Amino acid sequence: MKSVRLHGMGDLQLHEEEVPVAGDGEKLIRVKSVGVCGSDLHWFGEGGIGDAKLERPLVLGHEFAGVTSDGQRVTVDPAIPCGHCEFCDHGHPNLCSHLIFAGHGETDGAMREWITWSERSLFPIPDSLSDDDGAMLEPLGIAIHSVDLGKLKAGMNVGVFGCGPIGLLIIQMARLSGASNIIATDKLPHRLEAAKALGANQVYFADNNSRLNQILAMTRGYGVDVALDAAGSPDAVNDAFAAVRPGGKVILVGIPSDDKTSFNASLARRKGLTIKLVRRMKHTYPRAIELVSKGLVDVSSIVTHRFPLEQAAEAFRTAQQREGLKIIITV
Repeated sequence: MKSVRLHGMGDLQLHEEEVPVAGDGEKLIRVKSVGVCGSDLHWFGEGGIGDAKLERPLVLGHEFAGVTSDGQRVTVDPAIPCGHCEFCDHGHPNLCSHLIFAGHGETDGAMREWITWSERSLFPIPDSLSDDDGAMLEPLGIAIHSVDLGKLKAGMNVGVFGCGPIGLLIIQMARLSGASNIIATDKLPHRLEAAKALGANQVYFADNNSRLNQILAMTRGYGVDVALDAAGSPDAVNDAFAAVRPGGKVILVGIPSDDKTSFNASLARRKGLTIKLVRRMKHTYPRAIELVSKGLVDVSSIVTHRFPLEQAAEAFRTAQQREGLKIIITV
């Protein structure tokens, strides 16, 4: 089978390898679609993510869908929790002490023709969903979990800082949650256009010096009730803290490139803010499938580029340059 491995920063190489053999409790899956995620770009551009570093040629890819060897179309949760640690027992499998995650550390991901994966992490998808839709359910799960942490309520003012694919999905989830005013910022015009099309009431360029004053004006001078940083950059984080109202919540979704997130402590303290960080997702795949199946969330329009597996390096360079929105690799 063909696979693509990351050998070093910016060095993706095509390999010919043996088809893996499914073990106990696993299924063999023919991969069909794989999304290029922001965390994949950290591996590609920096040779790691956070404190995890590239120590061997790694197959990336954790947003994926395929067909099992017995013919079932599935979307795949890239996380395999142990199921018996304290965090799993308390309903937090995303915080599992022994979590296995596709395309991370010692575990190869889905940018290959075949993969074996735990049956517990497979979710059948209806024929109404395309393979690309199936791959998009993973970032949608992140968006669902992020909004869950924010405890959004009808009538709230919500700010989304960063309109990449996850930010665009958060906007849709905020709309479904009943937010009366959704404000989004980004540095790229095409992302702001997408944000507006997918439910943002107001959009502002992140380098517009008057953006914070405009956000305050839109919210009667108080600021947004919940601010979600979906970029991870210092500018987006600072804007989230500046734009949120006293007593509000800041949800940090984005992953910073230097493994550090900072904010003005006196500002956060004076406002009495609640700050939450997003760790992947939990128990969201059934909800994600239902939302897309019923047409309540649009994932297909976020996919703007497709590349075959053999052109994975070009796909990553396109994603790195922030062209389009979601890049999909078809296998």
